[in-house]
Amino acid sequence: MNEQRSLAGQHLTELILETFRLNGALLAAGDQLVAELGLTSARWQVLGAIMLSGRPLSVAQIARRMGLSRQAVQRVANDLAAARLVAYQANPDHKRAKLVAPTEPGAAAYAAADARQAVWVSGLAAGLEPAALAAASTLLRRLYERCRSAADDEDQANGP
Repeated sequence: MNEQRSLAGQHLTELILETFRLNGALLAAGDQLVAELGLTSARWQVLGAIMLSGRPLSVAQIARRMGLSRQAVQRVANDLAAARLVAYQANPDHKRAKLVAPTEPGAAAYAAADARQAVWVSGLAAGLEPAALAAASTLLRRLYERCRSAADDEDQANGP
């Protein structure tokens, strides 16, 4: 079966492919940026979700916020705990789903990573139009929401 894409579908396919390439480049750059801090892009992402929330989160909450699988976040959270950058805490709302909280070394590593990222991202953004960047961010957020909505609809259709 040979289905034709609409013009918008063709452009969105190109955007998706560029997003995949950009994701790989961002992960590599992130790994390089924070390697000296004992972090990887994945560790930084999970630690960042907690730090940006301002409170401890469960693994499932981190996964939802970052668009990752719970299993992937659990593995990274365990790595962070082994490195003493986070600690597990009791969750008053759920007996089995512990909360992940930053430790002092974890908060310090995140602050150092954030400072490095500020310099790096400002250099990367130099010469780019702020309005275009804001529009691109809005478009990517809308596409993410549509993907999540479609996945939720499919989950509900498939039932328990």
